[in-house]
Amino acid sequence: MRRLALALLLGAAAPSLAATPVPKVMASPAYKAAVAHLDREHDRIVEEIVTLTEIPAPPFKEEKRAKAYAEMLRTAGLADVELDEEGNAIGLWRGTGAPGRPLIVIAAHLDTVFPEETNVKVRREGTRLYAPGIGDDTRSLAVLLAYVRAMKAAGVKTGRDILFVGNVGEEGPGDLRGIRYLFTKGKYKDRVAAFFSMDGTDGARIVNGGTGSKRYRVTYKGPGGHSYGAFGLVNPMTAMSQTVVDLYRIAPPKEPKTTYSASVTGGGTSVNSIPHEVWMEFDMRSESAAELAKLEQRFLGIVQASVAAENGARSTKEGLIKAEPKLIGNRPAGKTPESAELVQVARAAVAAHGLKPEFQTSSTDANMPMSLGIPGITIGSGGSGGRAHALDEWIDVEKGASHKGMLPGLAMLLAMAELR
Repeated sequence: MRRLALALLLGAAAPSLAATPVPKVMASPAYKAAVAHLDREHDRIVEEIVTLTEIPAPPFKEEKRAKAYAEMLRTAGLADVELDEEGNAIGLWRGTGAPGRPLIVIAAHLDTVFPEETNVKVRREGTRLYAPGIGDDTRSLAVLLAYVRAMKAAGVKTGRDILFVGNVGEEGPGDLRGIRYLFTKGKYKDRVAAFFSMDGTDGARIVNGGTGSKRYRVTYKGPGGHSYGAFGLVNPMTAMSQTVVDLYRIAPPKEPKTTYSASVTGGGTSVNSIPHEVWMEFDMRSESAAELAKLEQRFLGIVQASVAAENGARSTKEGLIKAEPKLIGNRPAGKTPESAELVQVARAAVAAHGLKPEFQTSSTDANMPMSLGIPGITIGSGGSGGRAHALDEWIDVEKGASHKGMLPGLAMLLAMAELR
């Protein structure tokens, strides 16, 4: 009930751009002093991007980077810095309000998509930095640190506490485990009034819609046998193939956008054997939780129908075909309406810094608060970049654009945290 009340309180009004706190924040001496400090710290920010990028953080192995980041949060001046039980590095900016009142969270993810052995040494060409994971999401981690130092140097005071988070588990198989823990088990879980995820560089992007996903690995098992001598026995490969064929007969709605994919497969023993086990991974996504649930049920029905069809088509004298679906990914869908104060503040901050706000739907850490009815969005850390998830990923750290790109996020944060 408390979360619903918070959502209603923060999302009920749809203020005009002029009515948001953003103009007042940007006119304040504290904000201007913080902006000037960010400008002076440009070289340090770049150094920290390089330092963090060169600490590998593959999925489920973010500990080394998390420890380093926690120490950076502590050095920046935050209180109650710790690694929580899931491995998130967190630190608290204390506001002037009463202890325990609703707070603001701003987070960037520690993990990358790259395996442990990936070369993460940063290469510099002019103002461009090249390395796996440097823009997704290491730049954002460094920007969060810069915000803390700039706020300290400028003597910023906020009514609300701000929780700064370097979280684990955003990418792929991580399945949002870091932010999921923060909102379901972490010690601040009942205090979050609004949530910013800082991910990527695009400063105009405001992700206020969360694409949900369900991912399954389905293992098909059967008796197996010699491809010649046992010909005529049921074959798990046939059942798996039929699942793919029937799945791709589904015509999903275009609005809300809903998709599926048969993505990865494996199994079998040799070319001259009927396999006793094969498997395939499937991905289903939708902007709508209801449509995603419908697609999931249809998919699971197709799996069982495919097994039944194969058991009815060939001999089962040595055993039946069975299918074992295992849920390996579950990202909830959600949305923070454009009328919500958080989105209006973000829109005003982006526009006030000369950019055109672009509302988007994606799959990010903000999915979790959205799904719980807590206002959440994902924003960029500024500047430019490209080739995310590729070995030649890059960002541009030219000072002018890089500095300007950090400012909308700072204005949003201070507006929502009630700058005094």
